[in-house]
Amino acid sequence: MIPLTQLDDVLRLDLPQPDTDAIEAARARQAQLTKPPGSLGRLEELAEFMAGWQGRDRPRIDRAQALVFAGNHGICAQGVNPFPQDVTGLMVANFTAGGAAINQLCRVAGADLSVIALDLDRPTADFTTSVAMTDAECLDAFNRGAAAVDRDADIVILGEMGIGNSTVSAALSHAIFGGAPGDWVGRGTGSDAEGMARKAEVVAKGVALHAERAPLQILAALGGREQAAICGAVLAARAARIPVMLDGYICTAATAPLHGANPALLDHCLIGHLSIEPGHAALCEAMGKRPILSLGMGLGEGTGAALALGVLRGALACHDGMATFAEAGIGPG
Repeated sequence: MIPLTQLDDVLRLDLPQPDTDAIEAARARQAQLTKPPGSLGRLEELAEFMAGWQGRDRPRIDRAQALVFAGNHGICAQGVNPFPQDVTGLMVANFTAGGAAINQLCRVAGADLSVIALDLDRPTADFTTSVAMTDAECLDAFNRGAAAVDRDADIVILGEMGIGNSTVSAALSHAIFGGAPGDWVGRGTGSDAEGMARKAEVVAKGVALHAERAPLQILAALGGREQAAICGAVLAARAARIPVMLDGYICTAATAPLHGANPALLDHCLIGHLSIEPGHAALCEAMGKRPILSLGMGLGEGTGAALALGVLRGALACHDGMATFAEAGIGPG
């Protein structure tokens, strides 16, 4: 299915569905484990989710892949961020040197981290004056994201880095789900009230300029290279039946055009945590997805997804390792 030759190819993809027999078998196993029914709450749901996508009633995570995509944005010319775009490259160097939060959390969670910098010396265009990317540029980033996915992984967790991308996320969310521009705008890397008002104005202007576009064209018009790469990785993982763990607001918003095109494209995706960015809760609700964690985080980088991977590992450990009532000799005398 990769590479795509045009964005609309996404709508013609024949993508795998979850294995309902495996889900039922996992559910039946949960009913036999030495615990009251439903007492492990969300952990039981996560085990069944993984069973469906792995096609086995006792799913496992032997190989977890973490991908962090980085890009720069022309919208920064509108003064939407208090930090210069040079910070994106500096943080990519920090990731590579092992000095960022995501490095520590991937090590603890048992995930192999790769960082993909996407033409940092060539920011996208300012979406208030033109499309951020041509279709060709968007497809290139999309396909680079898809190519980064390890087809042997049992789960892929996604993160991002890009100065200005909270404004991009607000624009994508507003364009796909409506509401007021300010509903989707937050502090990002530290904007004050005046800065947030500026971001809302910029989002309104950009979305108005590119109104009436189809969802996948919205990705090119308003998105960045890291958003397109995230979408490519999501669909490449789906083609390989690999579940995906999205990070917070930026990652979730990156997939909004896919949801707008067809919500089923995200059926294999979990959301790792609820970001402190105010638009994230509304975005999760609009997508019908419930984040696994809520820790007041807003760093990005995939950090919330990496933490949630630990919860997911715990869910599968209980599902696979617990004794059944019969095995424990617990039952009618």
